[in-house]
Amino acid sequence: MKKALYTLLALFLLAACADRPENPQVVAEQPHIYPDYVDVTVPVGIAPLNFNMRDDCDRMDVTVRGQNGGEINANGDFADFDISDWHDLLEQNRGKDLTVTVCVKNDGQWKQYQDFTIHVSPYALDEWGLTYRRIAPGYEVFSHMGIYQRDLASFDEYEIIDNGRIPGQCVNCHMSNQTDPERFVFHVRGNHGATMIQQQSKREWLQAKNELLGGSMVYPYWHPSGKYCAFSTNQTQQSFHAMAGKRIEVFDLSSDVFVYQPDTHEMITDSLLSTPDWSENSPVFSPDGKTLYYMTCRQQEYPAHYKDEQYNLCKISFDPATGTYGQQVDTLFNAVKMGKSLTWPRPSYDGKYILFTLTDYGYFSIWHKEADQWLLDLQTGEARPLDEINSPDAESYHNWNVNSHWIVFTSRRDNGLYTQLYLASVDDNGHFSKPFLLPQQNPRTYYGKTVYSFNTPDFTKTKVDFSSRSAATEILSDQRVKTNVR
Repeated sequence: MKKALYTLLALFLLAACADRPENPQVVAEQPHIYPDYVDVTVPVGIAPLNFNMRDDCDRMDVTVRGQNGGEINANGDFADFDISDWHDLLEQNRGKDLTVTVCVKNDGQWKQYQDFTIHVSPYALDEWGLTYRRIAPGYEVFSHMGIYQRDLASFDEYEIIDNGRIPGQCVNCHMSNQTDPERFVFHVRGNHGATMIQQQSKREWLQAKNELLGGSMVYPYWHPSGKYCAFSTNQTQQSFHAMAGKRIEVFDLSSDVFVYQPDTHEMITDSLLSTPDWSENSPVFSPDGKTLYYMTCRQQEYPAHYKDEQYNLCKISFDPATGTYGQQVDTLFNAVKMGKSLTWPRPSYDGKYILFTLTDYGYFSIWHKEADQWLLDLQTGEARPLDEINSPDAESYHNWNVNSHWIVFTSRRDNGLYTQLYLASVDDNGHFSKPFLLPQQNPRTYYGKTVYSFNTPDFTKTKVDFSSRSAATEILSDQRVKTNVR
């Protein structure tokens, strides 16, 4: 009896696997797939670019052939490629093209679409994965959220810290040192607020606020030496729009910039970075550690004049040997003259560029439909909109990988509601490839059912070594390291 059942099962599986295209009708159009992976550029080692048809179908048959050889096939409800076979195909075709043939069956009839191409980049993406925050939509309370990490070679996601372990707290603003999580930082807001500094697995929880600063330590960025970490301190508020198409505005009643020295627990301040009539914000170090970039705007009366909150990009020199600033602040990019506002500056680690977001006003660009990515060339001083990666919806948070040939950024382009993660390649001339959505095992199911937005993404060289359980205990203990100001 068992033998007969096994035989029937084998015949059933054989019949299912044999459901391959025969004499398909060839149509003169490319397939409408989700996500849109047509003509994208991907790194060797990325997880399979599985995809669905945008319209329902009875069955799909997808074959991928490499320009340098190799072929893989997926046959089923969606294009679900074997991970090992996919990785082997990409490795064999580094710097070459993949040709994708899609056949779809409906009502017993197969249809074959025009082939499309996926480019395999010659530029390595050596980082293990990504870190990011996932947060449910909400404005007035800290709903479910967490900081997570994702293996880029597979679909595996791991928790770093989830506020389900620390109810009522907000976890945000995380950053590693040039993608190396040996130095890692994030901030906790709420009744048990703190700033966490982890170096070589040694963890400290700093007091959330220093009264001499007048605020918390947020928006961190490590000095390349690891000796310092830049922060801003912000008194942030939000207001709600009463018009359709706009939801929320976030602004700062005040904000200043400073550099923290973990070994001495000192906050290094300066009057040039803590001016009474200007808001300094979002500091970042240059790759050589000798310049501190930040954005600044003239203080406004909020919320009445929120549209007048417009930021420029400035810089000041920094001496890592002494921990001292220069005597002069220079404006590097004047967005205000354009009637715009600059936010989230991020220097490439090769020292060539600064990637930033340009919006009409404010700095919380994630809520601004008009927000676009721009690139400042530090050699020529010229800046341009990145038309090759921008969309009609909001582009926002972004970071570089360590060799400066890849970026990750957030966008609402998919549905206008949730921010999702996109990756793009950067060539030697500063041109960006067509972005691709972070791959998932079954994209339609994953992105169609998720109710979370992704934000503050960064690459991570290795998996972040962090115990969420012990960290939650430490957060709730309220044991904090005091900080000093000099």
